Amino acid sequence: MDDDVLTTLKLLIIGESGVGKSSLLLRFTEDTFDPDQSATIGVDFKVKTLSIDGNKAKLAIWDTAGQERFRTLTPSYYRGAQGVILVYDVTKRETFTKLENWLNELETYTTRNEIVKMLVGNKIDRDDPEVDRNEGLKFARKHSMLFIEASAKTKDGVQCAFEELVEKILQTPGLWESETQGQKVRLGDQEQGSGRACGGYCSIP
Repeated sequence: MDDDVLTTLKLLIIGESGVGKSSLLLRFTEDTFDPDQSATIGVDFKVKTLSIDGNKAKLAIWDTAGQERFRTLTPSYYRGAQGVILVYDVTKRETFTKLENWLNELETYTTRNEIVKMLVGNKIDRDDPEVDRNEGLKFARKHSMLFIEASAKTKDGVQCAFEELVEKILQTPGLWESETQGQKVRLGDQEQGSGRACGGYCSIP
């Protein structure tokens, strides 16, 4: 039934409560935005197929609750993940300073050494930022993460964040290859010609 799908990838979205994890996911999977989005209870899960350079990948995206009381779900949630999106709110410095805790947790529970990480500074549509873009960029570089600023409300950067994360995973065959023996992956070298305009995207060599 999924003959044309190259692989299925498990992606996680983590970060403090209220940073907009569910809103980013909803914008990416259903292209909608709910200003009254309620806090996630436990774990939410959505599936979306994405095509990168002619390769289709089915994404199983796990959205977790940021609240402390749901942390018991953590180990199983991280297991087998190939990519993770760490989200902070550019208007709340506290959500940025706590990223170290999330990275430590990721390191503790993840089962793949090469897991691809994308840092997303959300809510750039707001005019009261507390975290400068360069701070986000510096933090991402320090921890070998991809980086982009986004707004689930205006759509800015959302599609790009997921596309770049998936592209990087597909360029790291050890992350998914064993599950798709015998299939050939075709990744174009012409990043500029792929039709995706990701101006705010920062690639970490």
